[in-house]
Amino acid sequence: MKLDWLDVLDIAIELCEKYPDIDPQWISFPDLHKKVCDLEDFIGEPDKSNEKILEAIQSHWIEEYQ
Repeated sequence: MKLDWLDVLDIAIELCEKYPDIDPQWISFPDLHKKVCDLEDFIGEPDKSNEKILEAIQSHWIEEYQ
């Protein structure tokens, strides 16, 4: 499945699976942005994200992590 910036829940699930040892509560937005862009199925344009999208991804990732 190809992922774009608005697929925040699916991105969070992928991040949780790829980085099980990272507590997403403490990740910086630049680091989160890089990890999202580095996902194998991610096809979004790197410059199309914003703080609101990254917050949503982080929030879902925290829920998945717990």
